Amino acid sequence: MKRRELMIGAAAAGVLGAPRLASAQADFPRSGTPIRYVVPFSPGGLTDMMARMVGQKLSESWKVPVTVDNRAGANGQLGADLVAKAPPDGNTVLAITLTHAANVSLFPQSPYNLMRDLRPLALMASSPMLVVVPANSPIKDFKELVAVSKSRQLNAGSSGNGTPPHLTMALFNDLNKSRMTHVPYKGGAPSMVDLIGGQLDVIFSNFPESIAHVKGGKLRALALCSLSRHPMLPDVPTAFETGMTGLFVENWTGAMLPAKTPDAIVEKYSREVIKIMFGRDIEEKAKQQGFRLNPKGADEFAGYLKTEVDRWGRIIRLAKITPG
Repeated sequence: MKRRELMIGAAAAGVLGAPRLASAQADFPRSGTPIRYVVPFSPGGLTDMMARMVGQKLSESWKVPVTVDNRAGANGQLGADLVAKAPPDGNTVLAITLTHAANVSLFPQSPYNLMRDLRPLALMASSPMLVVVPANSPIKDFKELVAVSKSRQLNAGSSGNGTPPHLTMALFNDLNKSRMTHVPYKGGAPSMVDLIGGQLDVIFSNFPESIAHVKGGKLRALALCSLSRHPMLPDVPTAFETGMTGLFVENWTGAMLPAKTPDAIVEKYSREVIKIMFGRDIEEKAKQQGFRLNPKGADEFAGYLKTEVDRWGRIIRLAKITPG
């Protein structure tokens, strides 16, 4: 058996404990019935790009229309609430990220409960956080950043309170016993502008938001918050390599369905998504956007999601992070 087939089989083994196809759901998806893929963020971002790639492949495979519906707002909560309250017939899917795992602690009064009102479908891919400074920064490498952040106050930008860049900075502070000053922005783009302009010292950035500036010579990449180097930046070490073994943060993207969606539909979705993720064209497109393919079936993703909820809940409480 070829390596790719072995990988697909291993990932598919985590879809559900055993096949449970019920006759009532055997005809899903129904021809002509559209599927709405809700992305709770604006078009063009990391989550949106992956949803559109997967949605197109689902449409081609199942011969049904799949429409990506961007419902941005409230840190991803508006779209999530919409799907949580949708009919559990498989025709409404939610794209989620690390942000949703953090939202469990950031928004305890949310109108929906992530772990109760939605159920995992599959994890698809992840993108490592990248530690970047201005190209003319006196901080030349990650070890220097670790040392300097203990000796003086540094300003660290982010795309907003409780976002992955903010959470990664908070984790760095916890591990390093440093106290960087957090400077939140309304999105990743404006924070990058000020970092390039020298108004900020560092950003623990979403990879797709900073890679072009690194390649263009406007920013210097100090480290990846990952366990392995990235093929787009082979000379940039990981935080693990430099000694900060706990600074592992990858902004992942996956999908969920309404909680009462039948097992048979969840299983069919998960197997199809895993198959899609191992397709060569998807793999190549994902790499171009900075993704690492990391497909997990429903059961395995459920365990991973709980771990992420618990992990970021601890950091949010420790750093006293609020969404305001």
